[in-house]
Amino acid sequence: MASWIAQLTIDVHDIDSMSRFWSEALGMIVDAGDDGACMLYPPQDAPKWRQTIWLQPVEEPKRDKLRLHLDLRPEEGGVEREVDRLIGLGAARADVGQTGEEGFTVLVDPEGNEFCVLHVDPR
Repeated sequence: MASWIAQLTIDVHDIDSMSRFWSEALGMIVDAGDDGACMLYPPQDAPKWRQTIWLQPVEEPKRDKLRLHLDLRPEEGGVEREVDRLIGLGAARADVGQTGEEGFTVLVDPEGNEFCVLHVDPR
């Protein structure tokens, strides 16, 4: 028997800006909780395997490069078009030591959390 990833949790400082960024980036539905946290749900017509995302408020600052991060693939259009769209939402390009030969583009969200846009499907 094995487990599957049901939810991803991201520690954030500004729930409003981060829920706006990630919901628009991933096409998810925002459900702000009374406790200051926020849940992002996939649209109702999404496949069952689509995870939820929990945005959890924290006080401490991000210190280092994340050891676990999200790898995104555009649903439609090209990678550069998707990178441009994400930058328009508040992401920025990041240098984590890549050579330029990688099959991904590294970005950071508005709070500096690294994530990648994959150039090809990993499967």
